[in-house]
Amino acid sequence: MSWVEDWAVTVATFLPLVGAIVLLFLPSAREGLVKLVGSLFAGGTLLAALAVVVAFDYGHSDRIQLGVNERWIPQIGANYHVGVDGLSLPLLVLSALVCFLCTIYLWWHVPAPGKAKALFALVLLLETGMNGSFIALDLVLFFIFFELVLVPMYFMIGIWGGPRREYAAVKFFLYTLFGSIFLLLGFLALWLQSGSQTFDMLALRDSGGSELFQNVVFLGLFIGFAVKVPMWPFHTWLPDAHTEAPTVGSVLLAAILLKLGTYGFIRIALPILPDAAVTFAPLIGILAVISIIYGSLCCFAQTDLKRLIAFSSVGHMGFVMLGISTLTDRGINGAIFGMVAHGLITGMLFFLAGSMHERYHTREISALGGVLQQIPKFGSVFAYAAIASLGLPGLAGFWGEMLALLGSYQPGAGLSEELFRVLMVGGGIGTVLTAGYLLWTIQRVNLGRVPEKFAAGTGISDVHGLEWVAWAPLLVLIVVGGFYPNLVLGVTSDAVRDLVGLFG
Repeated sequence: MSWVEDWAVTVATFLPLVGAIVLLFLPSAREGLVKLVGSLFAGGTLLAALAVVVAFDYGHSDRIQLGVNERWIPQIGANYHVGVDGLSLPLLVLSALVCFLCTIYLWWHVPAPGKAKALFALVLLLETGMNGSFIALDLVLFFIFFELVLVPMYFMIGIWGGPRREYAAVKFFLYTLFGSIFLLLGFLALWLQSGSQTFDMLALRDSGGSELFQNVVFLGLFIGFAVKVPMWPFHTWLPDAHTEAPTVGSVLLAAILLKLGTYGFIRIALPILPDAAVTFAPLIGILAVISIIYGSLCCFAQTDLKRLIAFSSVGHMGFVMLGISTLTDRGINGAIFGMVAHGLITGMLFFLAGSMHERYHTREISALGGVLQQIPKFGSVFAYAAIASLGLPGLAGFWGEMLALLGSYQPGAGLSEELFRVLMVGGGIGTVLTAGYLLWTIQRVNLGRVPEKFAAGTGISDVHGLEWVAWAPLLVLIVVGGFYPNLVLGVTSDAVRDLVGLFG
């Protein structure tokens, strides 16, 4: 297993990039070959991630494992330093799984015939950026991977998106680039502050710094990561990007890309600047609850199904940020579990929204109805995913929200119990609103009479074979995570306990 310990993490990151390069040399007219090669590279990446899962020592999940630390740019102290621990392993596996399922889905649902090669190459390039962000332990390396995801997502939205794709793509790019400026300035400040002038995340935990320095740098990192999450009021790029993106773009954006922001808080901002984290935690908690309630209320006003699911992500990621802001074992464990659950459930919902649009040629909720009657398998899957999203006990959406609320009841040292218990009540109101808009959506989409223009004889088909292949792993993991949350919490607990120890 020595090759796994030395190379599996690197293979899981750069194999998709190799696949994207290989696709460039294939003839565009050979779409079947393009799909096969793209899926094989995505599948190989998933196997490499599973090899990491097998080789990982779960008794020491608080330690960086399967790492590589080689000199890269010695002039500035930047190294090729990668590895995984309990914080990053679940997200690396989630990224590899969702990307592979997206390539399977594209066998049947290529948005523009004749352009499969470019789309598969962009999905693989995007996977390299996402996987690399989860394994990077050097700030320069992290920043490169973090920024790499902008390019393929920009082109996915701009080329294969909806009628307002150019506006949505530019808005997405500018917002995230704006946040990245503050992120880069924060990284440079940490480098200058470190006595050895290093970008190593683990070494920077001991760099110290005055209270003013920590607060200023944390503010820069907060803006950079909050835009990516996105938190209110930095969220406005998300609904447009989701609405106009092609189906796989929306799935990858919701399931993985948003997690880069929350993961950045847990991996970089909190452990390197613990004193500032305590100072900013109440502000993060307040903005998180605003995101939860605001996102839920916006969902009631939406007429487009994809836009409704997009605003639901604002609310669900608010629960993740609320858990992080508590600075407790329960809260941060709930945040990581919430990231994984949101990736599974909301990724599934965007798959369904895209397939529904291809069947009915509309996403207007008012134009739909009777889906459960007309295509019962599809309607049942939609109801299942929507109910999971509202946090029904026994499904994966429950535990992240529950642990975030429990963490708010008894926040970490130095935080106001009165404030966080008010925030817990606000989060509880958000769960009620979430149940309301999702049940109302199920009622409008699944129940009632089938509109005349979609009546029998229009050729609307139920779930087909490739869709089952692409969706089945998500559907199974949603219920497995609900009944056996230790699948994730057993991996994260020790690493989270080590992180929380930094806050006293």
